[in-house]
Amino acid sequence: MRANSIKQLFRKQQCALGGWCSVGSPYSAELMGHGGFDTVVVDLQHGMIFIEQAMTMLAALSSTPAMPMVRVSENHFFEINKLLDAGAYGVICPMIDDAAAARRFVSACRYPPAGTRSYGPTRGFLYGGPDYFSGANDEILALGMIETPLGLANVDEIAATDGLDGLFIGPADLSLALGISPVPDWRAGPLAKAIDDILASARRHGKLAGIFCTSVPFAQDMKKKGFDYINLGNEAAYIRAASQEWVSALKGTAVDSTKASGY
Repeated sequence: MRANSIKQLFRKQQCALGGWCSVGSPYSAELMGHGGFDTVVVDLQHGMIFIEQAMTMLAALSSTPAMPMVRVSENHFFEINKLLDAGAYGVICPMIDDAAAARRFVSACRYPPAGTRSYGPTRGFLYGGPDYFSGANDEILALGMIETPLGLANVDEIAATDGLDGLFIGPADLSLALGISPVPDWRAGPLAKAIDDILASARRHGKLAGIFCTSVPFAQDMKKKGFDYINLGNEAAYIRAASQEWVSALKGTAVDSTKASGY
């Protein structure tokens, strides 16, 4: 079975870089897949993407060097199964509040006896290889998002969940959970402490630590902290930023850099 590139980098203690698709277009996914990222995530939670579009985007990503991943809309067994069967090699699940939710998520990602995933990897064979079943439980990446007050309170027991590969931080919702603005202030205040606490919990349990970053300085700081997987914004933010820069250059106006897309 094809090896999971993010797990390989984690074992080598090398930081993986991710792209993020919020626009429902196979062409957009393909462009991102050729952008130099180690993986590209198709976002079904906050992106303008539904499951039919996600299928075509995963197929487009399969022809690129980037490993195809998804963020599901919720901790839903059938959606997770459908997207894994469509060829997703990793799943990010939002709003993991406690160990029970983490166990449900892991179970949906793993074939028996490790879990309850139903068998039928239609596109999984095409991307993973004919021996998909024998390697899927080891190669499929399962990351639980810590972004709620309960998730933060229960982070250590979540990180201890067998079969969960790691924790992923959504800084906007985590900021809201802390009672502050969703525009992340990652260098100070309660968000900075929460990020450190989640990273430390992942380390204690030997799990991968990932985070969504809304700017290059944010990403650079998280790389210095030692995060294993850093997601560099999304393609919608890239399009907007490049458009503003080009238009502003010709109009002689200032670019508003305060607006960021943070999931």
